[in-house]
Amino acid sequence: MAQVHNFNAGPCVLPKQAIESAIEAIRNFDNTGIGILEISHRTPGWERIMAETEQLWRDLLHIPDNYEVLFLGGGASTQFFTVAANLLNKKAAYLQTGVWAKKAIKEAKFYGEVEVVASSEDKTYSYIPKGYTIPTDADYFHITTNNTIYGTEIKYDIDSPVPLVADMSSDIMSRPVDVSKYALIYGGAQKNVGPAGVTFVIVRKDILGKVERKLQTMVDYRTHIGEEKKNKSMFNTPPVFPIFVMHETLKWLKEKMGGVEGINKINKEKAEMLYNEIDRNKMFVGTAAKEDRSIMNVCFVMAPGYEDKQDAFMAFAKERGMIGIKGHRSVGGFRASIYNACPVESVKALISCMQEFEKLNA
Repeated sequence: MAQVHNFNAGPCVLPKQAIESAIEAIRNFDNTGIGILEISHRTPGWERIMAETEQLWRDLLHIPDNYEVLFLGGGASTQFFTVAANLLNKKAAYLQTGVWAKKAIKEAKFYGEVEVVASSEDKTYSYIPKGYTIPTDADYFHITTNNTIYGTEIKYDIDSPVPLVADMSSDIMSRPVDVSKYALIYGGAQKNVGPAGVTFVIVRKDILGKVERKLQTMVDYRTHIGEEKKNKSMFNTPPVFPIFVMHETLKWLKEKMGGVEGINKINKEKAEMLYNEIDRNKMFVGTAAKEDRSIMNVCFVMAPGYEDKQDAFMAFAKERGMIGIKGHRSVGGFRASIYNACPVESVKALISCMQEFEKLNA
């Protein structure tokens, strides 16, 4: 079988080190003779993993002490309404940069007024809006930093006059972030920090408990923070296996890749290589505005005059081991997701595939 190169958008490629550790833990976790899928989350070994995982987050992102780090179920989609339930009193402001931002807006409207300060829907979310004004009377301002479907990314920390909330599902840990500029950061794990099944929330404690409404127990972030440190993120049974894989993935990032700063350099190099080939190759064209191109999700289509070659290239690439490069059903074309664990060798293999296809067809 030819070598497989995994460009899936999520769930996606994971570090081999994390996979091997997970396989061993399924057989025998922490020398208990019981597998990680069967272990009680109240055992000392698991409490240690939870504490270590939180510390890895704090070390890698330099998270200040006045922030809590939570590991919850439900995916980022559950956070769309949880954020609003906890923070929206009268009005919230949102930047609409893609499908997931639009879904977050829909959920927030259940709790109060939502002002969309700017949107790039007019050009199929192919750019990040600029020059907008954040209303100072908003309870918070919500952004989606990386738009997985459309391949655009906000690559800087916004200065906001109101509490800043960010969905960082698909670019967390890929680049340095000044956490102190955000009131809350959340996201699904299944891009850079683990498999599907666990959601991370980084929340500044002083923003909680200020809404006038009563909150359901599981929706209130304070429930999951708890009063005792050992009970954090364990009000109910946590998603044990995904958190363990997250633990191993972050260990790999810290110990093998030079942390967030080290992986950011590699990510930029991978993205630059692939975008340079797209811009050079006669058969392909990028879809995102160049200044807003994501370093995580590289989106492109067949160039004008070669549209009829789309299916042929898809088959050609698949034969050469390229997996997961089909664009999202809403936009078509191609998408190569080159998250932290995607090796440089895979990006080079895709580039060679594109060059070979050009020689045969251009």
